Amino acid sequence: MKNIFSPSRAWRLATLGLAAAGLSAALLPAAAMAQTIKIAVAGPQTGPVTQYGDMVREGVSTAIEQINAAGGINGKKLEAVLLDDGCEPKQGPVVANRVVNSKIGFVVGHVCSGATIAAADIYENEGVVMVSPSATAPALTDGKNYGFIFRTIGRDDQQGPAAAKYIIGKVKPSAVAVLHDKQSYGQGIATAVRNELDKAGVKIAMFEGINAGDSDYSAVITKIKSSGADFVYYGGYHPEMGLLMRQAAEQSVKVRFMGPEGAGNPDITAIAGNASEGMLLTLPADFSTNPANAAIVKAFEAKKRNAAGAFQLTAYTAVKVIADAIGATKSTDPATVAKHLHGNTFDTPIGKVQWNKQGDLTAFEFQVFVWHKDGSKTPAP
Repeated sequence: MKNIFSPSRAWRLATLGLAAAGLSAALLPAAAMAQTIKIAVAGPQTGPVTQYGDMVREGVSTAIEQINAAGGINGKKLEAVLLDDGCEPKQGPVVANRVVNSKIGFVVGHVCSGATIAAADIYENEGVVMVSPSATAPALTDGKNYGFIFRTIGRDDQQGPAAAKYIIGKVKPSAVAVLHDKQSYGQGIATAVRNELDKAGVKIAMFEGINAGDSDYSAVITKIKSSGADFVYYGGYHPEMGLLMRQAAEQSVKVRFMGPEGAGNPDITAIAGNASEGMLLTLPADFSTNPANAAIVKAFEAKKRNAAGAFQLTAYTAVKVIADAIGATKSTDPATVAKHLHGNTFDTPIGKVQWNKQGDLTAFEFQVFVWHKDGSKTPAP
C-alpha cells in the first residue's frame, strides 16, 4: 500500500491562509482564522435536489454548534464553509479544487454519488479528508485504495439487498420492473436490487434506464403495463420517481413503487400527489428514535431542524468523527486525522462507527419504510 500518510501530502490547518475569493462572506484577520478549524460542506445548494443538501447542512450546523458551545476542539472553534456542486458530477472537481486552493483540510460531502466520485481523486491526491454522509455508490471506493476518503452511510450493495429482502419476503410480486436514471447512484442500486431478486428466482419483467430531467415517461409506463409487472423498483431521485408514480396512476397502471433514500423527499408528494401513498423506501434507520440521541434531537428541534431525515444524523456523525479525531490526535494535519479514523472506533449518533481499509463502514442499518401522501413515513410491516 502506498504511504498515504506522508506529511508532505497534507496541510496543518493552524497555518491556513486567506480563503479563495467567494468562499467566505468576509475575510477574517489572521489571528481569528488561527482559532478556527474550517470544514468545507460540499453539496447541492441549487438544482432539483437541494433538499438533500439542506439535510446535510442541518446535521453539520447542529454538530458544529454543539461542539463549539462545549469549547470547540483543542481550544479552536469549528467553522463551516458552504460550497455548491448542484449535485452535478462536472462540478465535483470544481468544488474540490476550491477546497484545495483554500487549504481547507476537511470536507463533509459531497452529497450525491456522482459529484462525490468525481471529486474524490482530488481530495485523495491532495491529502484532504472527505467524509460523505450520503454518497452510497460502491464505485466511490471500490478498488481505489484510498486513505483520505470515508463515508458515514452504507453502500448501495448494502441498501439494495435490504430492499430485495423485503420485496422477496413481504411483497412477493409476480414480476418486477426495475428502472434507473442511468447515473452512478441510481443505476448502481437498481443493479444491486435486480441481482438479488434474480438470485432468489423473482421474475424481472424489465430492466431499463430513463433520462433524468425528462417530463414525460409515458413510454416507459406503457412498457411496464405490457410487461406484466405488478411491482416497480426505481433507482434514482425523487423528481423522476414522483413523475413515474403520477403518470402510472394517470394511465391506470396499478403497480406499487419502491425506491432508495434518494426518493425519500417531501417534495415527492407535491409531484406525485395521491399516487405517493404507500410508496416503499429504504432509508437509513431512524436514529432519532434512539433514546441515547434525545439531547441531540432536542438541539435539532431548538433550531427548527429535523433530526429524523435521511442524512441529518449521518452528517452530524461526519462532523463528530472529524472533530473527535482532531481532539484525540491534538492535530489538524489531515494525514494524522485520516490515520486515526482508519485505526479507531467512534461512538456516534448512528452507533459505533468503524471503517474498513477503503473507507466504507463495516456495518450500517437500512430499514424499509412506507411513505404517506402527507409526507410522513412509518416503518414497513
